[in-house]
Amino acid sequence: MLGAIVGDIIGSVHEGRGTKTKDFPLFVQASTFTDDTVLTAAVAEWLLTGQDLTSLLHAFYRAYPGRGYGGMFHAWAGKERREPYMSFGNGAAMRVSPVGFAFSTLEEVLAWAERSAAVTHNHPEGIRGAQATAAAIYYARRVKKQDDIRQRLESQFGYDLSTPLDQIRPVYRFNETCQGTVPQALRAFLESVSYEDAIRNAISLGGDADTLACITGGVAEAYYGGVPQDIATRAMSFLDARLTDIVMRFRSRFGLP
Repeated sequence: MLGAIVGDIIGSVHEGRGTKTKDFPLFVQASTFTDDTVLTAAVAEWLLTGQDLTSLLHAFYRAYPGRGYGGMFHAWAGKERREPYMSFGNGAAMRVSPVGFAFSTLEEVLAWAERSAAVTHNHPEGIRGAQATAAAIYYARRVKKQDDIRQRLESQFGYDLSTPLDQIRPVYRFNETCQGTVPQALRAFLESVSYEDAIRNAISLGGDADTLACITGGVAEAYYGGVPQDIATRAMSFLDARLTDIVMRFRSRFGLP
């Protein structure tokens, strides 16, 4: 899940800017964590402690105000609603990465990914986006060839992951849906040669940059065996003590490098 958080922090300054290049500094003074990191941490805490996820999402929303929450989530969490709101937004996929690292069977990953999404994003596309992202992480930890991962994901989830980024990039625009974010984020990983390259691929699409990089980052972390230490150390410096503690406890609990 650290890979997802790092992607969010790197992508934070590119959201809404339409960045269409891979040539940019990874961190700048304005870099920060957004709702992607906050809600990823909430899911990690859920897996670590078994607390109620809805209550955790409400609590983390209150603890970290003004972090760029989507409008529907903002209304839901702000009023502490308990029932889901049939969203197919990419929030279901952006927060799911801990699930992909926490379980040892695909069946568990899919079941817990659905649970993580369904408290808010109970639309079929919201569920599919979360499951596909978590499954990609599961496969990335176990399958050596990226094309084999692509074929499994396409077969299982029905996404077209074959279109090259060079064809996607010129026409791609800001999109907050799962179906308009998850395939592109997965393709960014599939064309990568390193963790850093995957993040640069995702941001270069010029869309919802922090969420694209967050989704891509979790998968890339799994595939490349972690986040490069210099990048991880710099990103962690942007987190407060509470978020840092969750990251460290999660990594220790599930044996992540």
